[in-house]
Order: sequence, then C-alpha cells, then structure tokens
Amino acid sequence: MIFPQKKVMPRYFIVTVVMVLLGVAVVAKAVYTMTVKRDYWLEVKASQVRLDRPLPPTRGNILAADGQVLAASLPEYKMFMDFMSWEKHPKRRAKDQARRDSLLDCKMDSICEGMHRLFPDIDPQEFRRHLREGRRKEGHHWPLYPRRVTYIQYREVKKLPLFRYSSNWGGFHVEEYKTRKNPFGRLAIRTIGDLYKGKDSARCGLELSFDSVLRGKPGTFHYQKVMHKKLPIIDRPAEDGCDVQTTIDINMQDVCEKALRDKLVEINANSGVCILMEVATGDIKAMVSLKKLEEGVYQEVNAAAVSNLYEPGSVFKPMSFLVAMDDGYITMDDYVDVGGGIMEMHKRQMRDHNWRSGGYGRLTVPQILQKSSNIGVSVLIDRHYGKNPGKFVDGLYRIGVAEDLKLPIPGYARPRIRKPLPDKSNWSNTALPWMSIGYETQIPPISTLNFYNGIANNGKLMRPRLVKAILKNGEVVREFPVEVLRERMARPEAVKNIRTCLEQVVSIGLGKKAGSPLFHASGKTGTAQIWTRAGFASQYLVSFAGYYPSEKPLYSCIVCIQKGAPASGGLQCAPVFRRVAETVMAQHCVEDYSRARDTVKCKFPVVGAGNVRATQAVLSDLGMDYIADFDEDGTDPLWGEGASGSAGISLVRARRQDGTMPDMTGYGLRDAMFRLEKLGLRVKVSGVGRVVKQSLPPGHAIKRGERVELVLETEKDRRPKPRTDTLRTERPSTGAAGLPTEDDMEKKNRNN
Repeated sequence: MIFPQKKVMPRYFIVTVVMVLLGVAVVAKAVYTMTVKRDYWLEVKASQVRLDRPLPPTRGNILAADGQVLAASLPEYKMFMDFMSWEKHPKRRAKDQARRDSLLDCKMDSICEGMHRLFPDIDPQEFRRHLREGRRKEGHHWPLYPRRVTYIQYREVKKLPLFRYSSNWGGFHVEEYKTRKNPFGRLAIRTIGDLYKGKDSARCGLELSFDSVLRGKPGTFHYQKVMHKKLPIIDRPAEDGCDVQTTIDINMQDVCEKALRDKLVEINANSGVCILMEVATGDIKAMVSLKKLEEGVYQEVNAAAVSNLYEPGSVFKPMSFLVAMDDGYITMDDYVDVGGGIMEMHKRQMRDHNWRSGGYGRLTVPQILQKSSNIGVSVLIDRHYGKNPGKFVDGLYRIGVAEDLKLPIPGYARPRIRKPLPDKSNWSNTALPWMSIGYETQIPPISTLNFYNGIANNGKLMRPRLVKAILKNGEVVREFPVEVLRERMARPEAVKNIRTCLEQVVSIGLGKKAGSPLFHASGKTGTAQIWTRAGFASQYLVSFAGYYPSEKPLYSCIVCIQKGAPASGGLQCAPVFRRVAETVMAQHCVEDYSRARDTVKCKFPVVGAGNVRATQAVLSDLGMDYIADFDEDGTDPLWGEGASGSAGISLVRARRQDGTMPDMTGYGLRDAMFRLEKLGLRVKVSGVGRVVKQSLPPGHAIKRGERVELVLETEKDRRPKPRTDTLRTERPSTGAAGLPTEDDMEKKNRNN
C-alpha cells in the first residue's frame, strides 16, 4: 500500500503549526504575567495569605473548699442588628431585603414590648424609633442596647420574634466578652484577687499568684470565605485554664467579716484583721482585712492579714515563755514581784497597764500571762538571757515564730526578728526586755496565729494552707498536701504549760470577754503602741489570738484592730473572737430531733402543703413513719400535700398540669414564691402565715409575667375572736392602801 503523503503531510504541518502557536502563546502569556501583570498578581497573592488570629481561652475558676465558685469567667454580650442583605446578585439581594423589611415591620410591636419586658429601662416607643433609624441608615452593626447583657438575658432576647433566627437570616448578632465575676461580691476579695478592668490581667490575690494556671493557653483561628461570607475556622483550639480550689469556707468567711465589721463600726476603728484556721491541717478557712475609707465604709483594700508588719505586743509573751520553758529556765512556780507596776530596767522605765492603780505585786508565771504583766515577762527573760540575748532569739527561730510561711498571696511578708551581732553593735541593753513583750520585732498576723495554732495542735507546727488543689475538668492535676513545719515546737511539758496558761487567761484573766458558756476557749490579749505620722502613742494595735475548744481544739483565730485611744485587746478584740467561735461551733452542732418527739402522748403533727420532700426530711429526723407515693431518693422540689389521720401520715404529690395555675392553698410563703416564680409569675403577697386565697383560680391558663396575689393568714387569725366587753380582768388582791398583800409579794418572790 502506498502512503498518501500528499494528503497526510499537510495535515501534520497544520497540527504542528497550531501546537507551536499555542506554545508561543503560553510563553508570551507567562512573560506578560511575570512582567506587565506582576504587581497585580502579587497583590492577589497577599490577599489570599491566611492570617492566624488568637483564640482566647476561658479563664479557670477559683473555688471554695466545698466546691462553690468564688470567681468565674462568664460571658457578657453586646447586641447588634444588621438590617441589610449581603446577597451579591441584585435580584436575590432585593428579594432578601424585602423579606427582612417585611419581618421587621410585622414583628416590630412584639420586639419592642419584649425588649421592654426584659429591660424595663427601654421605652417601647423610643426603641421603635431607634430601630427605624437604624434601617434608614442601612446599618450593618446597629447597637440595640448600650450595656452588656448576661448570658441568661441574651437567651431570653433570642426568644423574641426575628431575633430567634440566625444572624444571616434575621440580622441579630452579638459580640461576646469574657468578664470575671465574683458570685459572693466582695467577700474575701483580697484573698481571691481580681483582674484589671477590661483586661485579662491579674491584679492581686490568688488571681495573680496562679495567673499562669488560671489563664490557660490561647489557640488560633482564621477567617475563610464560604458562600460569599467570611466564617471563622479554628486551626488550634484554645486550652482553657485550670480551676484553683482553696481552703476558704464561705460561711466562715461571712461570719468573720460580719463580726469584724460590726465591731469596727461600733468603736470607729481605722482597720481590722480576722483570720480563722483549722488546727489539725493549718487550712485557712477565713481571712478578712478591712480598712476604713474616706466615705466611712469598711472594705478590703489590701492583704493586711499577711502583709502588715507590726510589733505584735502582748500576744508575743507566750512565745517568750515557751522559749524559756523549753530551755528549762522557768517553771510554772516561778514568780516576780512587779511592785507598783513601774520598774526601771537598764535606765528605762517598764510599766504595766495598771501602774496608775498600784500594780499587781507578786505574780506567778501563770498569773503574769493572766494579767499580761510587762514587768513579769521582761524581768524573767532578762534575768536568764540578759548576758546571751542571741540564745533567746535563736529560741524564737527554733519554735517557728520567724518561719517563712510562703503563702501564695502577693505582698506576703515574712516575720522580721533581728539577731544580735557578735560585737552587739546592733543591740542595746533594753532590746531584750522590750522584745520579750512584743516590741523590737515585726510579725504579720498570720505568723502570730500560726504559733497559737501550733500550741493548740500540741506543739505540731503546720504550714498555713490556702490552696488545696488544681483541677482540670473536675479532676485533680496537682494537689497541695498538708505540710508539717515542725513535729515538735518545744518539749511537750513546755507546750502543756503554755496551754494551761492560755486557758486561764480566758477563764480568770484579762481575756474573759472571749469566753463562752457553751465551751472553753484559750488565748491571749495584746495591746501595742505603733508609730504613725502623729507620733508613737497616737495609734494602738489591739489583738486577741487563741483557739477553741480548749480540750480538743478545732479552730484557731486571731483578731487585730488598729485604733486610737482608749484601746484594749480584751475589751475590743475578744468579743469578736467569741462571736466567731460561737457561730462556727453552732454550725458543727447536729441536733438529734428525735428527742423532741413525745413518746408518751404521741400525736401526729399537722402536715401542710408545699415541698413534700422537705416534709419527708423533717419527718425522718423526727423518727416518724409516713407513707409516700413518690420516689424518696430525689433531690429536686416535689409539690404536694400531706394528711394526718388515725392511720398515720401520708404524703401525696400533686398532679402535674403544665401551663395552669396550681392550687396554692396551705403553702408557706417560701414554697409558694419558689413554685410560682419558677412558672414565670409575678407574686404579690399580703399577710403572714399560710396561703388562704389566690387571685388566679386553680386551673387558670397562665402566661409568663402574669401577676398573682396571695393572701396569707395564720391559724390564730382564722379563729373567732372573743368579745372584749364580756371579759373580766382578774386583779391581784390588795391591802388597805391598794398595795399588794404580803401573800402576793411572797408569791412574786417565789416566781422570781
């Protein structure tokens, strides 16, 4: 077969020419793009670079000892409205805009009334004009409310018409802000700490000490255009911060703060400190540092409980005696003749607090602490350590007075107790006597309390613990165990002697105001002059440090108050100690209510309507049998009523009818308010006792926000009142002059 060259070769030639021309065109286009269009495509490239943005983590919570939240990061929102469509195609944009405008006009009244109901400061008519103005100005980010709203308020707003739709469909959108909230207000605020406003930056307290733990690790995200809209795409998720669990007890913190504030207001003091510690573990259960502001109110503005370095005064005297007893220099039988209350020591006068009254005369060691005699303590210490003061100071360090407690609170200051140099160039003859009674040293209140806590713990000195653990999703990541600083502060006999002396200070000494008739307490009063700008004696630091109960101590406590004259630790700080001690001990009392039951004449109690689970708990504590038609293991409130009859007590739950008014007859006020407000009703109450009338009848179809009036009466009010005109008042027999007779006086005396 002959190859048809004349027909095929022209075709190959044409194909070759076309391919060459296409190659030349590609090369020419590449050259054109690389030269003429170079700047344009570089800009396009730059616009397509992914910009990673930081994704902030959620800050961890600070928890109380029982898990209650002391500080948490909660979201707050600012609300905005987008009135305009984002569609690119003109026809689709016009159609979508018409839909938006139609919805806005149709739901305008419901939106305005709903916003007024949620935020009473919003005027419906003004809000209507505000929305109209936003639409007229074609706002894409039009603010709806000037202030931030909480998550609960935001969820309620999302239920309103138009706002319930997504931001792309309805236009309602928000900006989220993380804010730090303290559910208990300013309670323990300097211990917990806080953040600078508008910043995720810790300012003080545990917030600052554990900032790296609480803060977490930020992630990254970028915006990507999807369907003509920029959507956030998370590249690396943020790692939320861990929770910090403290040893603070909210109830005890509240007790200490109220007791201290009331006393500061009563005596018009400048500042005060109160610390409560658990003896066995060293856990700080409460710590309060209040200072008087210019407005006359008391607030926590600094951590004075751990940072203020003051001369402690007479609360230091047991420390001096413990050193001397541990060295074997003094015993309980030693005595000192303090004379008339003034004694010259190294050419300087030492005075007792009663020197104007003639002094105490001869005092034994226990009596010296009972009377808080400056002369008695300084004479004994100077007698045995005068030639070797360094040994006394070493003893203070040995028993743990100068120990660095390493508390995780910024501003903590360790005690300052100076030691004499070998040549005694920094020492004077009067330094030792005055150091022994609480001067010449600087000790924060927490260190003083820690010493008394060690005495209460039979000489075992604990490190004060403020943080128990670090948690992640409820699981312990790091635990801070109880730490013992010294297994034995001093010889057991010396510690026992100091405990005996401290108990006598409260029972028969100057600390009687700290005693309670319910249990025994031990402690020591203190009064020290402090330096101020006005001079040495213009201000006093009065204090009381001790523990309770004396036989088996559970808690130790210190109360310090700074004020002007007159000042007395026994009269002004000891009552605060007693109030705290009695209140805290009352929380530990668990009464056996079964003893209140009359086993001889047993009558079934009257059981009213309300939360039958609470009724069940009371009957169980009383040891009374009952019949219930519901699960006894639940914890949520269960509404119903009880009946008492010859067959016993029966608890019957009410039939559940959603959306209707329940029968509230027989309910107490607390149960009635709780149940009706849960249904979204506004309740108005009049009277005292149990519910006898309600404005909305049972079975009425209720609406959220509807108002209901309850009338309460007691059983006594419902009884018919006797006529006063038929009553006769029995008068006591009288003598001739109208005076009571001798029989009446004798009967009155017997009754008294």
